[in-house]
Amino acid sequence: MQRVEHVMGFPVSLRVDDEGDFTGAADAVFAWLREVDERFSPFRPDSEVCRLDRGEITASEVSPDLAEVLALCEEYRLATGGAFDVRLPGRGLDPCAVVKGWSVQRAADLLSAAGARRFVLNAGGDVAAAGGPWRVGVRHPEHADRLCTVLELTDGAVATSARYERGDHIVDGRTGRPATGLLSLTVVASSLTEADSVATAAFAMGAEGVGWAAARPGCEVFAVDAGRQVLRTAGFPVAGEPSAAA
Repeated sequence: MQRVEHVMGFPVSLRVDDEGDFTGAADAVFAWLREVDERFSPFRPDSEVCRLDRGEITASEVSPDLAEVLALCEEYRLATGGAFDVRLPGRGLDPCAVVKGWSVQRAADLLSAAGARRFVLNAGGDVAAAGGPWRVGVRHPEHADRLCTVLELTDGAVATSARYERGDHIVDGRTGRPATGLLSLTVVASSLTEADSVATAAFAMGAEGVGWAAARPGCEVFAVDAGRQVLRTAGFPVAGEPSAAA
């Protein structure tokens, strides 16, 4: 089964290779992602995030889901010394960097709970997968028609933060200026919550973020710095390499 829908501002594709009818599970996946967009988007005035930002509700009154997201945001703010910050001066509350991976991982969990064992869920290039091996291409940070590497993913997730889609949109919260030390940074982890949050947080830190991300338990990293040097951890699962290096 395959399905593609445009949700949260980007295409989301689902492929399930198991026997059986997973139409209901797919419906639940996309319904959940649409719900997340309505509740947590900083661009919808009636969203819970915007209502919190305007002071119409307090932190103690938010839903358990938003409380979980905000706790993750604070965890990464502290872990990066403030480089990752969803409350930048002059901007509204914007937890999208955590919401995307968190919500898509929840969607993948819905598939697993429905009995899917071999699937791949791709949300704008960030991927949660099970039952592989699946091959995932990492786009070249300067050439849209080229890949800089291909990785092999069995059960886990991969996320990339880069400047090629939205320019210098990731800000270093310590300086208030765009993070420009890296061209792209890809993280492989057991969950997309972790992979996406770590990729964005590390990118916000600039060049020092590569080592920071690599030191996170269970994270493997592939990065291209501003000088176009490729940096990767020994365990990054590049397709075709011996299993000892993957």
